[in-house]
Amino acid sequence: MAEDAYSQTVMQAVEKVAPAVVRVNVTRGGGLRTWWGVVPFQQEGAASGVIISSDGHILTNSHVVHGFSELEVFLPDGRVLPAKLVGDDADTDLAVIDVEGENLPVAELGDSDTLKPGQLVIAIGNSLGALQASVTAGVVSAVGRSLPSRTGRTIENIIQTDAALNPGNSGGPLVDAQGKVVGINTAIILFAQGISFAIPINTAKWVAELLTKEGKVRRAYLGLAVQLAGLNPRFVKHHNLSSEVGVMVRGVGRGTGAEKAGIQPGDIIAGLDGQTVKSVDDLHRALSKVKVGQEVELIVLRDEDRLKLKTRTGESPAVE
Repeated sequence: MAEDAYSQTVMQAVEKVAPAVVRVNVTRGGGLRTWWGVVPFQQEGAASGVIISSDGHILTNSHVVHGFSELEVFLPDGRVLPAKLVGDDADTDLAVIDVEGENLPVAELGDSDTLKPGQLVIAIGNSLGALQASVTAGVVSAVGRSLPSRTGRTIENIIQTDAALNPGNSGGPLVDAQGKVVGINTAIILFAQGISFAIPINTAKWVAELLTKEGKVRRAYLGLAVQLAGLNPRFVKHHNLSSEVGVMVRGVGRGTGAEKAGIQPGDIIAGLDGQTVKSVDDLHRALSKVKVGQEVELIVLRDEDRLKLKTRTGESPAVE
């Protein structure tokens, strides 16, 4: 029986990219505190990844490899290769690991900026190693979504899809009808019917290049602890604000750009380098466009005063 056009499209895309989709086996060591002292133990987990270069670079999720003591990669052709971490970026939940091997299959990377709602996409994983890949298909539900990372920083331009993520598919590729990788699968909302997310491949390309060159992604940092807070109606009227909530400073790190600028707890951050700040996400977005060491101007509301404070950004500290 001949397959319908939809099935043929999905199968052809899977055949093209599946050889480059691998299982990432992670071992974590630790100690369990008991009445008899600390008992060492090991915890194993498995997720997916995709080979993006012939020299063995593999994209996967940061949360998959974070805190590992041993990494192994299982290829669909049956090979099992030891892997090493090139670098991971918790702010985008992306990581690059590396294996050495001959004739490694490589996935073709697409352009996530061209994705449109309703477009066919296929999520592929390989959590079972040399067995057949796990495949689900669906459509792009939305683009330009945001999702909080485990660091609290917002990941921008997230792809939302109804292609279900099977257990162990995290870190695997999201591909288009041509079998080109357009995203790296990252999360599913529990108890939400058929909602999955992927990091756009254009973001992944940028992160992978920096991780490969420097082992990390450097981001601008001000040293602020902030929260969204309700504002007094008189304060809102005095400053002619469009919202009754604002980004309030809870704390300022010692020696940071924020302290040097004179920012104080209780201040309201209203702008950064010409960009209006109405939410914590707005502040993260504005900071993402600023380089480490760059001078920036902050608009700060303090009681009845509207202050313009200048400072230089530092580098965001690493997340453990």
